[in-house]
Amino acid sequence: MSRSREPLISLALYHAFKWSIVSPMLHAYFRGRIYGVENVPQSGPLVVVSNHASYFDPPIVSNCVRRPVAYMAKEELFDVPVLAQAIKLYGAYPVSRGSADRNAIRAALEYLDNGWAVGVFLEGTRTPDGRIQDPKRGAALLAAKAKAPILPVCLWGSEKILQPGSPLPRAVPLSIRIGQLIDTPGSTNKEELEAVTHKCTTVINEMHDLGR
Repeated sequence: MSRSREPLISLALYHAFKWSIVSPMLHAYFRGRIYGVENVPQSGPLVVVSNHASYFDPPIVSNCVRRPVAYMAKEELFDVPVLAQAIKLYGAYPVSRGSADRNAIRAALEYLDNGWAVGVFLEGTRTPDGRIQDPKRGAALLAAKAKAPILPVCLWGSEKILQPGSPLPRAVPLSIRIGQLIDTPGSTNKEELEAVTHKCTTVINEMHDLGR
């Protein structure tokens, strides 16, 4: 039998963080517009794929899909004692950049097996304009292994939140669009994973082209 979907302490901290900080900032400070919330399944394993242009993206995406989303975090963050405990409670798990980190993949699959949503940035890193140019197959592979559907999400405007030399986030307008579910890949065949990845990229970039 699977253990509970999220530990009680993790859910409590997640909701405290969401309602006290993330949601007010998204709606009041960034004047966030959210489209397509009705496309989000509220239970069961789910791979959330999105573009990525800001450090603010993970909590924004989790807030908009209205369920906790576990994200990979670079392993260096887990060497900071207080920060490490905090991000673990919020569902973060470590990954080594530039390598096929099997432990991170196993962690993601465990979250999915227990009904979590797992977030994956399709390009694996931030891009300067928020558009996806070089997508990776990792999200499709996770979905295939976990037999989970894929939810495409597009963030528009987040690349402007932080500017070089400024420690404070700018009050820029944000739009978040949530697309229709994409079916689980039928296999881990390279060609099929590439086709699903291409579809995710096309959908997200088309939503990005819609602008504000």
